[in-house]
Amino acid sequence: FDTGGTAAGAAAAAGQALRSKPALILGPLSAEEVPAVTSTVAGRVPIIAFSNDAVLRAPGTYIFGITARQLTSAILRYARSRGVKNVAVIDDGSPWSAAASLAAGQLEGELGLRLRVLEVKAGQPLPAPGEAPDAVLIPGSGPAVLAAARGLKDTGVQLLGTLQGIDNRPEALEALNGAWIASPDPVAFGTFASEFAARNGGEAGTITALAYDAAGIANALRNANTLNAAGLLDSKGFRCVTGPVRFRTDGSVARDFAILVARPHGYEPVAVSSGS
Repeated sequence: FDTGGTAAGAAAAAGQALRSKPALILGPLSAEEVPAVTSTVAGRVPIIAFSNDAVLRAPGTYIFGITARQLTSAILRYARSRGVKNVAVIDDGSPWSAAASLAAGQLEGELGLRLRVLEVKAGQPLPAPGEAPDAVLIPGSGPAVLAAARGLKDTGVQLLGTLQGIDNRPEALEALNGAWIASPDPVAFGTFASEFAARNGGEAGTITALAYDAAGIANALRNANTLNAAGLLDSKGFRCVTGPVRFRTDGSVARDFAILVARPHGYEPVAVSSGS
């Protein structure tokens, strides 16, 4: 059902879908559309929405997109397990960095970290390494991340990143060498992307993988005759291309991520860490 990319269109599409008496709704895609679908469905069937705006979660509306909080939780949990205690988070002003910074602050007490959020504007230098003796988390992407990585070379400060910072260009791999990055397992995603390209002739992105995973969950539930809210909340969870996931009653989704170490030849998976 086509939402037209608007809240009003999403509400109308949800109304059409309900007339088909579904057991589960997959979508909508954007943050603008999710509240409209939630309101229209009014808890009658579960919704797996593809937005990554965790604020939109609600009982019965599951935010299935990969969120800044999930990735931030995964990388900070791994860093803490490796002895990191003091972290500076660089907020470059983007919505993703702001969400990651907020998530990091909420996890500070739980993980036993000392955390400072540093707002850095474009062209402004990073704080001196002495202000972040253990690690610097840069949730964003692009030239600023690479500049920061180069600035932290040989300082003893560990660079932490998220999926957004992955860059496969040789000059980027050289700059990021040694960084720890939380991401969906590149092996599982790579296999899916190759099969998708062979079958459909196009490149698979994150949204494509999320849609594939959501449809796979629906099929698994249907095959088990548990295509309902209770089935979604099964404590065993589901294995997905974007990582094993577990659905919670508040509409949040826990997802396990690979921890990658950037090397000059690519990204090497070294561990698995849970994203809250």
